[in-house]
Amino acid sequence: MTEITISEEDFRKFREYFYRKTGIQFEASKRYFVDKRLVERIEATDSGHFRNYFMMLRFDAKGDELQTLVNLMTVNETYFFREEYQFQCLVNSMLGEIVRRKKDDSPIRIWSVPSSSGEEPYSIAIYLLEHWPGIEKWDVEIISSDIDTDIITRARRGHYSPRSVQHLPPRLLQKYFVPCVGGYQISDDLRDAVEFTRVNLMEAADVRAYRGFDVIFCRNLLIYYDDMSRRQAAETFFDALNPGGFICLGHSESMSRISSLFRVRKFPEAIVYQKPLGDL
Repeated sequence: MTEITISEEDFRKFREYFYRKTGIQFEASKRYFVDKRLVERIEATDSGHFRNYFMMLRFDAKGDELQTLVNLMTVNETYFFREEYQFQCLVNSMLGEIVRRKKDDSPIRIWSVPSSSGEEPYSIAIYLLEHWPGIEKWDVEIISSDIDTDIITRARRGHYSPRSVQHLPPRLLQKYFVPCVGGYQISDDLRDAVEFTRVNLMEAADVRAYRGFDVIFCRNLLIYYDDMSRRQAAETFFDALNPGGFICLGHSESMSRISSLFRVRKFPEAIVYQKPLGDL
């Protein structure tokens, strides 16, 4: 059997195609990672070599093979209460401003993207229940989205390894989780509190429905984008937020270096970015 190889030209073609479809740019340092997964899919689809596979990928009208590749190529590693200071900022600073501006009893809407395997949106739900008195008065909708359909299925299942929950206080682990084979199962009430959806931030048709959010958590995603894709994502988030809404990025990310659409807000707990109130 002839060994399948990915040439430099093959890698370049695939990298450009994947970037156009997802906004994710693979550096040369990721070459082994990309080649390995491409070979896996060439073998799985009996394409024989890259040229046949790439043609099939491009002309797959349903996009099933591209989605399979996205699921293989994206990295999903996180844990509960990651960068907890931003959750503290949410309950101590951001939500106070948001509820003061609410002119009706419409729900507070929070968007977590990417969802990964669900640790972030479930952490938000736990933090609100534990630390925000307003949860007794206000309805809160938590939407969490990812481009990876396999990871969304895992998030909905809510089954986590001991490593994922290692930073949770024992009291919360006992309160919101049930021990099971291989780890812990999150409670049904928390699973029902989060809606998981599939979205590609680079596809206008995907993001058009995402509007009216008060807070967005987008942490450690933009580091995988190039400058153009970051600006496009920033514009998407700007349109998705209500005037005065906030966006939280990862600790190594800065909206100020991406877009001038947002203003910097320095709260005691964290630096976040706000859509100006004048944009009604």
